[in-house]
Amino acid sequence: MLRPVRTSAPADAVSLDEIKRHANASDFTDDDTLLGVLVRAATDHLDGWTGVLGRCIVSQDWRQDFGCWPACRDLRLPFPDVANVVVKYSDIDDAEQTVSNALYETLSDARGAFVRLGDGFDAPALNDQRSDPVRVSFAAGFGAPDAVPVAIKVAIMMLAVHWYANREAVVVGDTVAPLPMAVDALIAPYRRVGI
Repeated sequence: MLRPVRTSAPADAVSLDEIKRHANASDFTDDDTLLGVLVRAATDHLDGWTGVLGRCIVSQDWRQDFGCWPACRDLRLPFPDVANVVVKYSDIDDAEQTVSNALYETLSDARGAFVRLGDGFDAPALNDQRSDPVRVSFAAGFGAPDAVPVAIKVAIMMLAVHWYANREAVVVGDTVAPLPMAVDALIAPYRRVGI
């Protein structure tokens, strides 16, 4: 399994109005760009392949590539909460083919989502010159921004406003304390831990 590739960026989980209210910055626009950047940074910290949640927050399109057909008939996907799964492959002549969705199903277990190729699937020959002859495209995430759990939205806002108030890596002259497990406590129920 190769590293997954995001093929479309998600919408922001937290709107500019929401973050401005949380930062008590609703009455001026000077910092709108900065607040937007901080929301994206906080979201990136939590979201997707490199995020600490190990899952996607707002629906976004991804592609997971594989070097061959699996012996166990399962194509493991890197995230839970997947939809719109399409399985494609490059045949021996390097022509892209699509596997009929009647020949597979999308399932979930404790490790996340996976595509199970059905009994009627006869693995066709692949172009062995490619590192990615089997490709699974899918959408992952909770849905639209309004479907994101409130705890995750609050965690994003807490991180962004913390960075807004503390713009340097080190605070000099003040007693510094981390946000006391607040962000960790908010995201804990949604965090995927590798098995």
